[in-house]
Amino acid sequence: MSLKIVVLIKQVPDITRVKFDAERGRIDRSSAEAEINPFDLNALEAAVQVKEKLGGTVVAISMGPQNAAVALRDALARGADEAILLEDNKFAGADTLATSYTLAGAIKKLGNFDIIFCGEKTVDGDTGQVGAEVAEFLQVPHLYYVSKVKEVKEDKIVVVSEMEEASYVVECEFPVLVSVTKDVNKPRLPTLREKLKAMKAEIKIWHAENLTDIINLSNVGYAGSPTVVSKVVVPKEKGREGKVFKEINEGIKVVLEELAKKGLI
Repeated sequence: MSLKIVVLIKQVPDITRVKFDAERGRIDRSSAEAEINPFDLNALEAAVQVKEKLGGTVVAISMGPQNAAVALRDALARGADEAILLEDNKFAGADTLATSYTLAGAIKKLGNFDIIFCGEKTVDGDTGQVGAEVAEFLQVPHLYYVSKVKEVKEDKIVVVSEMEEASYVVECEFPVLVSVTKDVNKPRLPTLREKLKAMKAEIKIWHAENLTDIINLSNVGYAGSPTVVSKVVVPKEKGREGKVFKEINEGIKVVLEELAKKGLI
């Protein structure tokens, strides 16, 4: 048995340090160091675990600038077998729809696949839309908010999906897209040997012209993005507010009133 598994990887800035370009309505990605989106590490680990159990190949795909190759090398060090970077100025400025369309086009170019793994969302966009949209473009079913992969067989996968206040055990035949939460596993750390090997590995670069037989370039990048950001506002963090009471009974009264307002008593 040999499964073909695709993992969607996104390079994101350190969200605790990144700055926002309010005038352009975008994240200033140059303001902080980049890393693999944390949820995508869980997706990659899920893919590698399936490969180790049943055999097959794991292909990591990312769309971004040339420096996104660093994230793909990290993916190779963590167990991916191949890495493809979709890099072109025509892809820049894409919203979730244009991004999903481009990623789906690249997957079509790869050919047949069994499973696509992705993280439930990215820490820079936090939309949780790309995975489902990729599945729609490929016309395959998708399983979302997967917290556990219970079983993988030759032609199907069984997972636990967390939906609202309930957990569902769902079975789906291949091909399928699986979007995982951070609870699905604990991503492995690459060894020094694996990192050195990944540094020498080939990163395939696909430009827009490599996909013209599959996608319409008017639907990619900024030109293909119907989403318009009219304004970006970064809320100020509020610190804790304290009150001092000279009389203990007065303090107790205020505490009880606040608890009652919140429905706690």
